[in-house]
Amino acid sequence: MNKNIAVLECHDIFKEYVDAGMRVKVLNGISFSVEKGEQIAIMGRSGSGKTTLLQMLGGLDLPTHGEIWIDSQPIQKMGESHLERVRNQSLGFIYQMHHLLPEFSALENVAMPLLIGNITPKIAKERAIVLLEQVGLQARLHHRSAELSGGERQRVAIARALVNNPSCILADEPTGNLDDESAEQVLEIMQELNRSKKTSLVIVTHDSKLALKMDRTLILQGGHLYTYSE
Repeated sequence: MNKNIAVLECHDIFKEYVDAGMRVKVLNGISFSVEKGEQIAIMGRSGSGKTTLLQMLGGLDLPTHGEIWIDSQPIQKMGESHLERVRNQSLGFIYQMHHLLPEFSALENVAMPLLIGNITPKIAKERAIVLLEQVGLQARLHHRSAELSGGERQRVAIARALVNNPSCILADEPTGNLDDESAEQVLEIMQELNRSKKTSLVIVTHDSKLALKMDRTLILQGGHLYTYSE
C-alpha cells in the first residue's frame, strides 16, 4: 500500500453561516489529507461541525474559504456536472440512516450508482451481486429495505457505497442506529473491504471504541481539527 498518495485533501478550510443576522463561524482554517487506504475517525461534540466538514469533503457543500481536492482535482473549480461525476466515481457515502430507496430491492439499491454512471444493467447487476455477497447478503438480494434488519440495511448501504470502487468512503455515524453486535459486524465488514480494496475510510462518530480501531483519530473542537493522542 502506498501511503504517500492523498485521495482527499483540504487546505485552510473556513465555513461561516449567517443566522439571524449574525455571522457564525463553524470551521476555522482546517487542513488535512487522507492517504490511500487510510482509516480516519473524526470525533467532536454535537454541533462542532463534523457533518458540515464531511459534506464539504464530499462536495455536497462548499467552504467559505479554502480548497478541497478529490483525487488531485480541485472541486471548487468544477462545474456541477463534473462534480457530480467525480462524486459518483471517486467517493462513496454511508449515513446513520441508510437512505435506501424503499421501493427497490437490495440488489437494485446497490446497482443504482452504476446505472447513474451509465453502466449497462447487466454489468451493474453482476457487480452489485458480488458486493452483496461480500457483505454476507447473498440470500437477501431481492428483499426490500422494510424486509431487512437494521444491520442488513447498513450492509446494503456499504455495498452501495463501494460498488463504483471509490477512492474514499465518507461515513456519518454509520453504526449510530445499530445495537452493539450489529455495529461490530458492520465495522468488521468496512475494515475488511478497506483492506481488500485499499479504499480509504473517513468516519464521523461519537463511538470512541470505533475510533480507536482506525489508523488515526482527529478531534474537531472550536472550529479546529486536532490529532488525538492517548
